[in-house]
Amino acid sequence: MKQRALQMAALALILWGMGQMTRAAYIHSKASLAQVLIRRAWAKASKKGDLPKPWPWADTAPVARLISRTHDVDLVVLAGSSGRTLAFGPGHITGTALPGSHGNSAIGGHRDTHFHFLRDVAVGERLTIESPSGVKTQYRVTSAAIVDGNDSSILRDAADDRLTLITCYPFDAIQPGGPLRYVVTAVASPS
Repeated sequence: MKQRALQMAALALILWGMGQMTRAAYIHSKASLAQVLIRRAWAKASKKGDLPKPWPWADTAPVARLISRTHDVDLVVLAGSSGRTLAFGPGHITGTALPGSHGNSAIGGHRDTHFHFLRDVAVGERLTIESPSGVKTQYRVTSAAIVDGNDSSILRDAADDRLTLITCYPFDAIQPGGPLRYVVTAVASPS
């Protein structure tokens, strides 16, 4: 009887482990497919000038590309910054200037995926924003700071054209979210 109970427990543990591996594979496959669809939508946006949805039921569309040659980063920025949007890529924060436009354009992203590279960004580095029409705006990083997550002053317009990149902090936190944000500010500069 004892051996039978151990066999059943072992079988249950194996099945549970297989279920976890299947779930992880599903999430990874879904994320990979989403990136392909987002890149296709970006290509369409670049050709046609409109903002097509990456898949029919999407509640977002690509609005820009964020490029850091220093860190080998090329990300499609999506409209909006809801949790659903940020699961697929960095998101433009509604109410701020569109990326590459006049004013303060704020973009949020997850610290452990798309915006992990912010940990290594240094003052003076260049970042590029490309609009769907192909116009590229160069920015030079002027600061990196840790702020309270409730500090909305980072979203206000300033006297210059700027790019504000926001992610959770600390980068190696075990729990997601938290009260702090890491903010990289870059000001538009001539090419």
